[in-house]
Amino acid sequence: MSVLEAFFLGLVQGLTEFLPISSSGHLVLAQEWLGVHVDDITFEVFVHFGTLLAVLIFFKRDVLNMVSAVLGWIKNIPSSGAYFKANPEFRMAVFIMIGSVPAAIAGLFFADLYEKAYALPFLVSCMLVVTGVILLGTQWASTKHNSVKSKDAIMMGIAQALAIMPGISRSGSTIGVGMFMGLEKYEAARFSFLLSLPAIMGATLMKIAGLLENPLAFDQVLPIFIGTVTAFASGYLAIRFLLDLIRRGKFSYFAYYCFAVGILGIILFGM
Repeated sequence: MSVLEAFFLGLVQGLTEFLPISSSGHLVLAQEWLGVHVDDITFEVFVHFGTLLAVLIFFKRDVLNMVSAVLGWIKNIPSSGAYFKANPEFRMAVFIMIGSVPAAIAGLFFADLYEKAYALPFLVSCMLVVTGVILLGTQWASTKHNSVKSKDAIMMGIAQALAIMPGISRSGSTIGVGMFMGLEKYEAARFSFLLSLPAIMGATLMKIAGLLENPLAFDQVLPIFIGTVTAFASGYLAIRFLLDLIRRGKFSYFAYYCFAVGILGIILFGM
């Protein structure tokens, strides 16, 4: 892989991991259209680490508060019920754990099914259209509550599990479902990004096992470094950009982009 290809794929990964347009779907289509195929998982592991780092740094205050709250809970286990009610950071940590369960189950039991979908660009294109429908529907969602509830965590977790399918946007489906559940749009986005941490971390750790069997070659160091840094920087900017659009009520605008790319892919790969 050349440095230019690494930069391009890192850019695609970083932007599409958090913008509601499906990172996996775009990587499948980009590799198919441009003939840039990654033969091993090494590059993928590192660019996922770059996007993980982007979330950790952007939401560092939330993450540190949740870690502190969990450590505080360990000291107050006998009064867990009262602690849960009184500590919003601990509730958020619990809801993230609850919301992560569906994706963990999907990853363990349906990994082969999802991996086969990566070889079907026509199917990926169709899933991008589905993502567009979800995004378009959010413009009719109404706010009923301003903080995450257990039912929001469960439904957004299920949406995240389904988004393992390439072409279904993780951020688009989770934020969209949160908004459909009546959760305030910015809070839906914040929870979606925090919910991505265990998912991205888990997927990265699963791939590290394969990485250990294939040590990094010297000529891979520079392209992987460029790809990782690009994924981190573009991912960080994508988070900031998306949150700004959500505040301005323009989240559904991404639907038209998904429709355009999806329909183009259907035409090209359907033929």
